[in-house]
Amino acid sequence: MDRFNGLEIPESPAEALDPAQLALIVYDMQVGVLRQIEDGERVLANVQRLLDAARSRGIRTIFLRHYFMPTALAGVFQLRQAKLWQRKDAAADTRPLIPHGSPGFQLAEGLDPRPDEAVIDKITMSAFEGTPLDIVLRDCGVRSYLIAGVAMEVGIEPTVRHSADLGYIPIVVRDACGAGNKEAAERSIASMEFTGDAILTDTDEVCAILNNAP
Repeated sequence: MDRFNGLEIPESPAEALDPAQLALIVYDMQVGVLRQIEDGERVLANVQRLLDAARSRGIRTIFLRHYFMPTALAGVFQLRQAKLWQRKDAAADTRPLIPHGSPGFQLAEGLDPRPDEAVIDKITMSAFEGTPLDIVLRDCGVRSYLIAGVAMEVGIEPTVRHSADLGYIPIVVRDACGAGNKEAAERSIASMEFTGDAILTDTDEVCAILNNAP
């Protein structure tokens, strides 16, 4: 641990994974999102391992869920995005891919939030935009957070970059993150490695650290 000016600056996953100042963010592990991921079962299994380890140490856990506004309430950006993603020429021909409360909106089977865990719904890619996530984490004294889920290239990278600007240390669990586009996800990881915005690790390392933490 590097120490300077009264601050402790973690340099490794082990140093950043202090349960007292840590949170686990499970990003968009929803039925309608996970079914678009080629290796969704592997990702789900690793997320469940992380969840078990976090719960055993009493680590604060927050689940994110994404949904799309009804077409009549979608704005310019949302409609433009819908046209691109759905390959439509006209905004009027688009539809909400995952409406709030629909079967695809629900968390994947086996991910059942406990009473002391939160579920935050969003319409943005960064989990910190337009949600109470930043307020919740800061008020609990969280400095670092683990992030796992889907998709790396669509929502996890924007969340990581946003949170780095807010002063958090994101810890990306690579093998517990899925992607819709493998090449784009690899670019996201390479970009985060280049900028140093996040600590990159894997499920085995995180579980070993948490299970052996004092």
